[in-house]
Amino acid sequence: MKLGDLVSAASSTGRVQIVGDAGVEIASLAYDSRKAGPGTLFFCVVGEKRDGHEFATRVVEAGAAALVVERELEVPVPQVVVPSARAAMAPFAAAFWDDPTATLKVVGVTGTNGKTTTAYLIREILEAAGVQAGLMGTVKQVVGGEEKPVERTTPEGIDLQETFRRMIEGGDAACAMEVSSHAMVLHRADGIHFDVAIFTNLTQDHLDFHADMEDYFVAKRLLFEADPGVRIVNVDDPYGRRLAEEFDCLTFSAEGAEADYRAAEVEFDAAGATFTAQIPNPSRPTGRKPDSSSGFRPVGGEVRLKTGMPGHFNVANALGAFAAAHALGVDPETAAAGLAGAARVPGRFEPIDEGQGFAVLVDYAHTPDSMENVLRAARRLTPGRVISVFGAGGDRDKVKRPLMGRAGGVLSDLAVVTSDNPRSEDPEAIVAEVAAGAREGDAELVVEVDRHAAIALALGRAEPGDTVVIAGKGHEQGQEFEGGRKVPFDDREVAREELRKLGSPA
Repeated sequence: MKLGDLVSAASSTGRVQIVGDAGVEIASLAYDSRKAGPGTLFFCVVGEKRDGHEFATRVVEAGAAALVVERELEVPVPQVVVPSARAAMAPFAAAFWDDPTATLKVVGVTGTNGKTTTAYLIREILEAAGVQAGLMGTVKQVVGGEEKPVERTTPEGIDLQETFRRMIEGGDAACAMEVSSHAMVLHRADGIHFDVAIFTNLTQDHLDFHADMEDYFVAKRLLFEADPGVRIVNVDDPYGRRLAEEFDCLTFSAEGAEADYRAAEVEFDAAGATFTAQIPNPSRPTGRKPDSSSGFRPVGGEVRLKTGMPGHFNVANALGAFAAAHALGVDPETAAAGLAGAARVPGRFEPIDEGQGFAVLVDYAHTPDSMENVLRAARRLTPGRVISVFGAGGDRDKVKRPLMGRAGGVLSDLAVVTSDNPRSEDPEAIVAEVAAGAREGDAELVVEVDRHAAIALALGRAEPGDTVVIAGKGHEQGQEFEGGRKVPFDDREVAREELRKLGSPA
């Protein structure tokens, strides 16, 4: 593809000036200098630590055909001068890969908690309906039916658009994806034609990146400004209600609020949750608010739904996924069957069973709200005590640490505070901040910085009928320390190992 044609095809890049030969052929796109080669159009992205312009000479020597720059450089290749190289990546990539999401149906899920589960369930429902679907999220990618590893929840725009093209080539007709607030602010999700946008909730997290909760909300709101075909929001959440007031939306509620999709007659057991979903009249304009003079439009019917994940928060996730599939044209009965048959999401309220007489659950809960949700759900399922093992990550939102501690101290009988991913911070200092919040509750508090030892301690203290919740890392398979060092660590495997020890004769 010629550089000039690519620039003409790309949209939403702002003021653009080509300096040099616009007829040069572009064979690939890159923002990482290590991936630049002959025919590459290299984006000189200005990051927090490094400026891509510093690598211009290196990538030209490697054969790069042209550069996308924010300031003209003295290099012997054509340059495309743009206001922001980062913002240019997604629209250029969409044009280079022939705008794949114009064909691929994309459901974007945003919110603090529930993104992974909701996206998983959407894909499961679509697959049950005979629609081959891809997945992009925190735990894994699925592209053309093949699982791929994940580096970040929402990849950079160049990687995203190439992945969408590979999905189409692999037979995918749709994609369920998580959309992080970072991705929206950093323009990674620009250039995507979203068929459905879902908002799950907004609670405290990422305040190391966002100035405050309002700034965090504004970042999430960008997905709804991106003109998706259908907007779906959880009106049990106050920020969801704000979105419903600002945009034409379909709404859902797991708590009985007035909404298009409502959960009723909710029943929980160790196998999951069962509830009745009240669904809108088929004549309801999809994604459009009913006329204010007519009030709330009566529901169009009911369907009994089952999900294999306990907890009221998972009822909300399941209902949001059902609404998205319904909006895409999946009939209610097929959607219900897909939901009931959906596999458990790795590291999300995942049970660990080695024949012990008490329950063990591993969950990714790493915010105050998600900790509360998981511990309340565990309380409903256990006749005995709730024992929690948790910590907080380093180099992240520090304000939430005592709040997470408080959730564990108030909602557990025994709270074991330990290390999570300390990264560059002192693990003991982080644990002390979490433990300070835990002391506000009535739980017995134990501090054990070593995470493996903490899990072993909690399991060793458990008695028949108790429930042990190991929270914070979920599906993760490593623990991150200073200098980028990552040590293999999987809460699920550690729990299994320690449970086997407990079950072995002395």
